[in-house]
Amino acid sequence: MSGTSGKKALGVGVIGAGAISGIYLENMIRRFDCLNVVAVAANHLASAQKRAAEYGLTACTVDALLADERVDMVVVLTPVGTHYDLVKRALLAGKHVYTEKTLADSLPKAAELVSLAEERGLYLGAAPDTFLGAAWQTARAALDAGAIGEVRSFAISANRDNRLLLSLFPFLRQPGAGVLYDYGVYYLTALVSLLGPVKRVGGMAQRPCREHTNIIPDSPEFGAPIENPNESRVSAILQMESGVSGTVHIDADSHMTDQAFFAVYGSEGILYLTDPNQFGGTVRLLPNAGDWAHPAEMKALPNSSPYGDNCRGLGPAEMAEAILAGRKCRTDKAMAYHVLEVLTAILNGGEEGAFTDIASACARPEPLGELAN
Repeated sequence: MSGTSGKKALGVGVIGAGAISGIYLENMIRRFDCLNVVAVAANHLASAQKRAAEYGLTACTVDALLADERVDMVVVLTPVGTHYDLVKRALLAGKHVYTEKTLADSLPKAAELVSLAEERGLYLGAAPDTFLGAAWQTARAALDAGAIGEVRSFAISANRDNRLLLSLFPFLRQPGAGVLYDYGVYYLTALVSLLGPVKRVGGMAQRPCREHTNIIPDSPEFGAPIENPNESRVSAILQMESGVSGTVHIDADSHMTDQAFFAVYGSEGILYLTDPNQFGGTVRLLPNAGDWAHPAEMKALPNSSPYGDNCRGLGPAEMAEAILAGRKCRTDKAMAYHVLEVLTAILNGGEEGAFTDIASACARPEPLGELAN
């Protein structure tokens, strides 16, 4: 790996030129001075060339990107089924790596990547980085300040619509791209960032709708049957290391507009959170006034974070600052692996459900201020 000593910015190579790469490149290039994006690679070179032309970058093959000495850190923006191979190749090439969620499409593969990064002394981080956004940092500050007293429990409920999503995004039909790994990861990452690691989980994962029909009129597959090979309905009970417990329920065969419910209950009030697939949103506090005659009113909490818009790329920027400063990053591999273990335990519960002790541990990440660069 090219040396980073004395650098003010890390050289970044991006692998993946799909839809999500646009907002990543926009933010990493225009917003965060600690990142110097130099190259983009993709399985289809024409896609990389198109993105590179938009931003004045070098378009190249993956092999060429990994051999480029300008590249200190690789950002992987490809479907989850490709993560293991690409992340491993980047680590073996001596590059720090930040990947889109999740670390890999299975826990054993993720464990291998974590071990390899540790052996090589390299940083490895993973999305989602939305927990670094304004809404979640506001919620974290409120909890740390004791706004709801002693935290007692939590409840999460969310929905998606696989009729739409499987029609729009064929990668969701691949192994490892069910509602847990692709969507539940946002909720579990946000939860762990707020309340710390999970100790025990009991979960049930089901696939009630095994086939849908493509509903996109201009799609070549319009009207054709679409197999749904992955779980689409999950229910779980989680006990955190702190003793706090709560529930998680996600139904991906429901309404096409996500309706996020995320509440944390405390002895002195309730904190209502927002959609963890977003960086911003309104965090509301319902204090426990203790007076039946004069109940407290719900209030929106102000935030001072600049990261309330679509800040994808914030995770790589925070990791770059950590590398340059020689400290641990907040999107660290330990938290990403821990969350993946929890998701896997729910998935392994299958149709019947099962309780599992979580073996891994992770630190609750420090709150994020504005990045120095």
